[in-house]
Amino acid sequence: MCRNIVPLNNLEPPATDAECHDAALQFVRKISGANAPSRANQAAFDGAVDEIALVVRRLLDDLVTSAPPKNRLEQAQKRQARSAERYEAIRAFQEAKRAARASGD
Repeated sequence: MCRNIVPLNNLEPPATDAECHDAALQFVRKISGANAPSRANQAAFDGAVDEIALVVRRLLDDLVTSAPPKNRLEQAQKRQARSAERYEAIRAFQEAKRAARASGD
């Protein structure tokens, strides 16, 4: 899944329409392979984002769960911790790669 799209179900307070739109935008960007569409594709891009945002809103409104709602702050902290671990692993890998190149020269 795209790292920028975060789970929106079962949050307290519930997901906003803006969050649904942001998730739809990230999804369309990923699918289309375009961060910003050309003028010729802008209408199709914007239409897809709007339609997907509506579907996301309807999905979230229709989902049923017996689990207690998730705390937004705790969820954000977990995402930040995973991100920090991922970037630290990347940094360590790149550092080891540079060291290997330096010792091989």
